[in-house]
Amino acid sequence: MSTPQYFAGLMSGTSMDAADAALVDFSGAQAKLIATHRTPLTPELRAALLGLCTPGPNEIERMAELDAQMGDIFADSALALLKKAGVKAAEVHAIGSHGQTVRHQPSGPYPFSLQIGNPALIAQRTGITTVADFRRADIAAGGQGAPLVPAFHNAVFRSAEQDRVVVNIGGIANITVLPKDATHSVTGFDTGPGNVLLDAWAERHLGKHMDEDGRFAASGNVREGLLNALSSDDYFALKPPKSTGREHFNMAWLDAALQAHTGDVHGCTNVAGGRTPGATISTQDVQATLCELTAASIAQALRHYAPQTSEVLICGGGAHNVHLMQRLRARLSQCSVESTEKHGINPDWVEAMAFAWLAKQTLESKPGNLPSVTGAKRTVVLGTIYPR
Repeated sequence: MSTPQYFAGLMSGTSMDAADAALVDFSGAQAKLIATHRTPLTPELRAALLGLCTPGPNEIERMAELDAQMGDIFADSALALLKKAGVKAAEVHAIGSHGQTVRHQPSGPYPFSLQIGNPALIAQRTGITTVADFRRADIAAGGQGAPLVPAFHNAVFRSAEQDRVVVNIGGIANITVLPKDATHSVTGFDTGPGNVLLDAWAERHLGKHMDEDGRFAASGNVREGLLNALSSDDYFALKPPKSTGREHFNMAWLDAALQAHTGDVHGCTNVAGGRTPGATISTQDVQATLCELTAASIAQALRHYAPQTSEVLICGGGAHNVHLMQRLRARLSQCSVESTEKHGINPDWVEAMAFAWLAKQTLESKPGNLPSVTGAKRTVVLGTIYPR
């Protein structure tokens, strides 16, 4: 039996609901998920993080404090992970920490992507070399700095028999196109909103952080006029490479679209049924339309950039949204649409595993980006190493 080659991955995504930790063994031919741990973020911390996603007062001090706070949370999550797995820190080669994105602006005269969660603190508290700041090197090489997970998708999901697409539906949705022909390049990009608008609308009208199983969306009807208005956003027509985030798709964006379309940014306030006098679209219908926007934008991306696809593998939180999965299957009827679970990797942990893999690439001085995905001028080794 080979000696385990442990790496840990830490991730907090656009949804900002938890710090995820995954312990992965890379000693075999296939990456093996050994243990996982999730540390929920408190409502107060989540609100503070969301507050950093748009310009506001005293940003530098708030960011510095949250950087340290998130560093502690990531360290706690890593330590809990090792305890759960019964693995000592000395047995782990490195931690790959994505951190928490608070701004992603890859276009403009000074492109950047900013993640917080002090990696030096993680390294000191865990006693494990920590690799972080993965996006900066790709941006320096002329890339978008995102998405980065397609390189891992290529390593673990590519098939010589089937043209596959991996769809990660987190706050933002992105696709990885994996041609069966090994001579063809892997491509991918952010398709647009995944769960970010669905979660925000559910929080506003249900007081919950998410629409469980998509039941709220399933209770409404898609409004084609609103769907067309939302789909007309310039981002959807941009050619890849492209990436996006909360800076673009947020409640201010949705409210502006609703105001323009209906004259009412809230829709109906009675979520149990019926309509408020004067409201033209119920809150259920808005949620149904937002769900359809996610499904439609993903399906459109596949039609335009991966028409030969026969298998679609879904990961991220969206894999648990029953209604969204139904809508994806309806719009991608020519493909099989399944969770990555079918291929041996739990959909909740693909991204955390990816950053464990990226840390391994960094320590081995191997590139972690795919220029065909990010638009970088060349492959580069990603991340900065923080010794233990």
